[in-house]
Amino acid sequence: MAFERSQGADQAADPAGLVDDDASFRSIVDQLCQVDAFAVDTEFHRERTYYPQLALIQLAWDDQIALVDPLAVDLAPFAEALQGPATVVMHAASQDLEVLDLACGVLPRDLFDTQLAAGFVGHSLPSLATLVERFVGIHLPKGDRLTDWLRRPLGVDQCRYAASDVEHLLHLREVLTGLLEERGRLGWALAECEALRARGRVVRAPEDAWLRIKEARQLRGEVAAVARAVAAWREQRAAELDQPVRFVLSDLAVVGVAQRRPKTTDELRKVRGLDDRHARGKVGEAIIAAVDAARGTTVARPEGPAYDLDRRLRPAVSLVSAWVSQLTRDLEIETSLVATRADIESLLAGDPTSRLASGWRADLVGERIRELVSGEAALAFDPSGSLVLEDRSR
Repeated sequence: MAFERSQGADQAADPAGLVDDDASFRSIVDQLCQVDAFAVDTEFHRERTYYPQLALIQLAWDDQIALVDPLAVDLAPFAEALQGPATVVMHAASQDLEVLDLACGVLPRDLFDTQLAAGFVGHSLPSLATLVERFVGIHLPKGDRLTDWLRRPLGVDQCRYAASDVEHLLHLREVLTGLLEERGRLGWALAECEALRARGRVVRAPEDAWLRIKEARQLRGEVAAVARAVAAWREQRAAELDQPVRFVLSDLAVVGVAQRRPKTTDELRKVRGLDDRHARGKVGEAIIAAVDAARGTTVARPEGPAYDLDRRLRPAVSLVSAWVSQLTRDLEIETSLVATRADIESLLAGDPTSRLASGWRADLVGERIRELVSGEAALAFDPSGSLVLEDRSR
């Protein structure tokens, strides 16, 4: 049910089947609760569902790898391992965190994301294959992008590919931790991993669903209110049926209903993008009810930033952005991990919640930016043509 990780650069882990019984999985969970770190990855589908369908969990700890079949075992005990003393090591974890939260009801207590960590030591949010090739010297097997992970039995090549997603994560953590410590950036990386973990699963409000429809963002007044109401109904219906929103009603149909605002199911049938299955029975009645509820109302546009940027400081945004880009290149840190344009604008606007207003970002760039716009510092070119921020002489 579990198998040993490969030791040589030219070897690949040889899977011995899926963990598909509760007793074996319970034994693995008990082991995970005793180690200081274990690696996790997931395979899932969401093409035909509203929520991601978990199809496989890959685990690595000590010298072991296990492929767990979530279609056959009760995943509830895994919450103990996720919330246990071990650091959970993942790569590009955002979607996997959502999947684990839905499956187990918890997020890892402590997370180390190898992609984020690599961004602090000269790698621009790299793929796992890139990191493994760089630090382990192994070319990971290529998987089929269209693999059906829900189909059983899984083939040997599928299992080998799935195992490779966790096989080297613990070693990568060790290597990256050493590099981060050498550069004095381990705390920065761990803080970013914690921010990712804390965000966890993003639950989208149905009332905001209409803003994800490109054509609907331009609507105004009652038309916008109807679009919001119909899109919210569609979002709730999709979640209830566990279907993609496009299976319930197309974007074109949502906008069409908003523009025509039908009062009867007969009028509903004439809306472009709808067919008879949308207009008849309870579905048609629900759409008409959503239209009626929004009739005669308007919708407030999304609020802008809480703090407005003084127009006199707008030229400074591009200037500061250029300096930050130069600085991060020199320091070999992924620029987006330090400051985005939105981060700079919020800091210049005086927003106390700006990412640049506290923590390591404030120390690295936030305070210097404040000195620049207050006239205490100035930007100049050095002999090599690079931008430097210097204290201003008086």
